[in-house]
Amino acid sequence: MEETSKSINSRRRTLRETLGLGRASLPVGITDRIEHLSVLDKVNQVLANAVRHRLPAGSRVRDVLHGVPTGHPLHPPLATVSLGCWIATAVLDMIDVDPRASRAVLATGIAGALPTAAAGITDWSVLHREQQRVGFVHAVVNLTALGLYSGSLFLRMAGNHRAGRLLGYAGLGAAGLGGYLGGHLAYRMAAGPSHAEPLTHLMPLGWHDLCRLWDLPDGRPVTRRLGYIHLFVLRHGAQVKVLADRCSHLAGPLHQGRLAIVDEEACVICPWHGSVFRIDDGTVVHGPATAPQPSFDVNVRGDGVVQVRPRQA
Repeated sequence: MEETSKSINSRRRTLRETLGLGRASLPVGITDRIEHLSVLDKVNQVLANAVRHRLPAGSRVRDVLHGVPTGHPLHPPLATVSLGCWIATAVLDMIDVDPRASRAVLATGIAGALPTAAAGITDWSVLHREQQRVGFVHAVVNLTALGLYSGSLFLRMAGNHRAGRLLGYAGLGAAGLGGYLGGHLAYRMAAGPSHAEPLTHLMPLGWHDLCRLWDLPDGRPVTRRLGYIHLFVLRHGAQVKVLADRCSHLAGPLHQGRLAIVDEEACVICPWHGSVFRIDDGTVVHGPATAPQPSFDVNVRGDGVVQVRPRQA
């Protein structure tokens, strides 16, 4: 018995070493390996360039697919609809209800997968390299799930309900794996959540001295620190505008961005992925960002000291 246990542990160690997992748990180790699959970079670059060419920055379709009008990424809620339909299909299959009901729910999930994929690939095209690697595998797994579910629907419509159910269960397994990779992207790699957290709770109430007015260059954005918070600061004459400096999309440095007039508003364009924010109040004008930049009230004292405080909603 002791020898058998040693043999099993040895095989486990060999498997972990083969996969390069080290001491990490199996799922986390695999996703870490995917993050470093540089072999995917050439394919990802071609696909991302094609998507960005097809959906140029500032286009209304691209903004809608990113979720700019709603203020939240569009892909996650759409994915929830499809995955919910497919889970419901499995439940209906297990309790053996009228096959028409499971076919209807399954078809709804398949139909919802199309706009979900469109929103997902639009978001994916403006991610960092490591995020794109995981996103590519996430997409391949989800396409596999979609293929399995499409085959399941075809078999059900042809009257082969047993085979259709089995294919549906396989599709649910693939969709579950795709969901895990999507969760890794969102929560482990922060592809989607805002990177410009509201700052009101990070600062004491009241005005805070930032710098002297004449220490700021005129017409050129710079970064200044208030404690550990990085700020985007732009002076025009005696007027000063202040936003959080780290772009809400993926934390790009806004002070290195380009100033532009967009829709007759003074804006700053993030140098990393082209998100456009209104300088006056941080509103998103164009994506990929969906969350606004935190903005600050500004007061210039008589002695030239610039004071700021987080703008209340």
